[in-house]
This record gives sequence, structure tokens and C-alpha cells, in this order.
Amino acid sequence: MATATTAPHRGSARFVTGRTRPRLRVVHWAFAGPAAALFIVFFAYPLGASLYQSFTTDDGGTQTWAGLAQYRRMLHDPVFWKSLYNTGLLLIFQVPLMIGIALVLACVLNQSWLRFKGTWRIAFFLPSVTMLVAYAVVFRVLLKTDGGMVNQALGWFGVSPVDWLNNPVWARVSLIGTITWRWTGYNAVILLAGLQSIHREQYEAAAIDGAGAVTTFRKIVVPQLRPVILFCSITSTIGTLQLFDENFVLTKGGPDNATMTPVLYLYKVGFDQMDFSYASAIAWAVVLIIGVLSVIQFRFFGQSDKAASTARSERRRR
Repeated sequence: MATATTAPHRGSARFVTGRTRPRLRVVHWAFAGPAAALFIVFFAYPLGASLYQSFTTDDGGTQTWAGLAQYRRMLHDPVFWKSLYNTGLLLIFQVPLMIGIALVLACVLNQSWLRFKGTWRIAFFLPSVTMLVAYAVVFRVLLKTDGGMVNQALGWFGVSPVDWLNNPVWARVSLIGTITWRWTGYNAVILLAGLQSIHREQYEAAAIDGAGAVTTFRKIVVPQLRPVILFCSITSTIGTLQLFDENFVLTKGGPDNATMTPVLYLYKVGFDQMDFSYASAIAWAVVLIIGVLSVIQFRFFGQSDKAASTARSERRRR
């Protein structure tokens, strides 16, 4: 009996794949093309142009190749080093303070006895969605030496007015407080999401073993939140190194460059002095610093995670 051979159906996957592959490529590029063009025009080209410009100098309106001249100039620029010093102070004091308060808030918001949790979360997260310039202007009004609400409140307790924005020390304190107010709730919500991923059985096992609240926090909460803390630390570090709006509105980088940051300084160099080559070099120096600090944080937390996982494996084998 003859067996009828079945011709390949036109709608089979093999047939469609073979004949329509060039057409599918055209369709893919038709959809991806606009996004790729926007990426090249508004991101890749300006990025490459700024990198090239950092190796040039402006000679009578003409860009001429200068090699590492702008970077050597940066090494001998006291204002640039002052801006890095100010940023270092913010990284040392403001970032740990903010993440510490955020962690405490996240632990409180994660408690089962707390009522109206959604309302509290919105209240703490709300400052992070306010406009940067708007909230900085509000703090500038609050911190005015004469008539500011903060000094008025201090006067009720017999404290003399503080020159918040014109004294180098208090200007830094004001900047730290302003940034902490805005971003603490944002980090608290992220840490809260990490806390909610910890199973209740681990808390119950710790309670059965007689662990107190502090021990549970140190041995269970912090180790499992380490990746989330790493994320908050890196994003906060990047945000601090890119700080511009708050200190520009509050103090314009003063007094005596006490609140000057690299991004504010490159803005002044680029748009006040019209020296875009040097401003580009400062921008790429900031990129390099961000990359180095991110790698250090990854290495530090990564080694801690590896040690913790090794310890857990040893406990399981025992």
C-alpha cells in the first residue's frame, strides 16, 4: 500500500522561520530603531563628545588637543579638592546616618502591632517625590537666620539664633539634615521590602533559642538585608557625588566653598566661566570616583556575603 507523503505545510514553523527571517529582522529594527537613534543622539554621542572635550582646550573659540592638561590642572585646583573633601564628609556622616535611620524606620514599619501601615509608608516616602528645587527652597526659608521657623523654635527654649546658611559648619549640618529628610523614607521603603522577605519562622526559631531583639537583629536581620543595604549604600553614594540642587539653592556652594560639590563646581566652571573642557574633565573624574567607590562597596559586601554563606554551610554540615 502506497504511503502518501505529506507536503510541508506553509504555516509550519520551519517554513515560516526560513522564509520570513529577513522580514522579521526588518520588523525588529523598525521597532528598535527609534529607541536606538534616541540613545545614540542624546546619550552615546554627548558622552563621547564630552570625553573627547576633556582632552582639549579652548583656544580662541577653537578646540585644540591638549592631552591630559585638564586633568593635570585638576590635580592643582584647590576648589576641586575642597569639593571632594566636602563630599567625603557627606559620605562619612550623612549616608550612614540616613541608612541607619531608614533601617530603624523599616523595622518599626514591619511590626505586626503597628496600625495604619499604608499611611505611615506613604508619609515617610512622600518627601522623596517632592521636587528637588521646591523642597530646597522650603528649607532655605525655614533655616533663615532672621525670622526662620527653626530659629524661632529654638528661641522658645532660650537658644540664640543660629546662622545656618552662612557659617561653614552649620551650612554643612543644614545640608546633611536637608538630604537626610528627603531620602530617608525612600531607603526605608526599600529596606522594608527586604525585611518582608525574611520568613517569620526564622524569628520564631531565634525566640525559641532565647535570642533577644538585639541578637535577632544582628544575627538574622542584618545578614539577610546585606544585599539591600548594599543597594541603598551604592545609590546613596552615587546621589551624594552627584549632589547639585540642594546646595545650589541653599548656599550656592558657600560659605567659603564649605558646601561646594564636584557637580556644582563643574556647573560653575562650565556655565559661569564657559570652560567646558575643564568641566568635562571634572565630570569624568566624578564618573571614575563613582566607579571606584562602587567596586569597593561590592567587594566589601561581597566578601561579607561569601563569609556568611560559608559559615551557614559549615553549620549545616555539623
